[in-house]
Amino acid sequence: MNPDEKHRFGRCDFDVTAFAFGTAPLGNFMREVDEGVAGDMIRHAWDAGIRFYDTAPMYGHGLAELRLGHALRWKNRDDFVVASKVGRVLHAGRRADIDFTPWNNAAPNTMDFDYSYDGTMRAFEDSLQRLALERIDIIFIHDIDRFTHGENQPEVFRQAMDGCWRALERLRDEGAVRAIGVGVNEWEVCYEAIRQHDFDCCLLAGRYTLLEQDALDRFLPLCERQGVAVVVGGGFNSGILATGAVAGAKYNYAPAPDHIMKRVARIEAVCREYDVPLPAAALQFVVAHPAIPTFCAGTRNIAQLEQNLGWFRYPIPAEFWGALKERGLLRVDAPVPQHDLAHDVSR
Repeated sequence: MNPDEKHRFGRCDFDVTAFAFGTAPLGNFMREVDEGVAGDMIRHAWDAGIRFYDTAPMYGHGLAELRLGHALRWKNRDDFVVASKVGRVLHAGRRADIDFTPWNNAAPNTMDFDYSYDGTMRAFEDSLQRLALERIDIIFIHDIDRFTHGENQPEVFRQAMDGCWRALERLRDEGAVRAIGVGVNEWEVCYEAIRQHDFDCCLLAGRYTLLEQDALDRFLPLCERQGVAVVVGGGFNSGILATGAVAGAKYNYAPAPDHIMKRVARIEAVCREYDVPLPAAALQFVVAHPAIPTFCAGTRNIAQLEQNLGWFRYPIPAEFWGALKERGLLRVDAPVPQHDLAHDVSR
């Protein structure tokens, strides 16, 4: 599988590369990424044929959008796809007064949730200015999940399905954006959103991986029927599918529990048997599903980026996937890569 393969973005009239460049690290998530390194990574991704870039106002309080737009500003605008998000509005503030946690040395903006119609329009216009691009191709409603809002999630979801939806529908109708969707941590939220409104796409963080396939029950089949494209991020379940079952391994932003450590250890045993790197299997598994045209990953340096691209290209025998299913480590109905078949860019 090649990271620069073009896949049709659901029912939309444009393609995206199978690998998408995620910009959360460019917002200095947890630790700072040097300005030069940030630009070099985007240039390296471009030279590798990557043409889909995902960002958000949240990432570094606007810093990731600023860096991405700066790096892409002289490229032919029709040659790449950019996604950003709404749901937070930024306001200029004094750096000393801002709590940037978990961002390090971010842009001097405060950040407030706002899922209203007016707030969505404001967020969209602000993102256009930070990116300094003539358009944003895809807009996701960001973080209307239980992971972010807890007990307030039902009310936040209701607000977004009114305010954000009306604004994004208008932007799509006017041609200001080409696709609109929802970007969250829970497939159930995506499922309910596409049942209520005519969204084109979803961005799902970590809920369809080698360790989690519950999305196959209802959500992904509905996406297939409606032509909804699903961008998957967090395919390593926040760490353990990249590091393996080592001491201190993270699973969904917390120390991996014992049953997850044991399951990953069993998957690693199959990987050793077929000489397949665990991260390569994790990356390639995701985009085998017909509703998932692309996998989004963020990296902190060129070495990490090149490693991800190498894992994406790594040849994995069909027997490996069969072994995972036979040993109860992968759902039998989960689509897997078919490297012996000709690739269909319209899938």
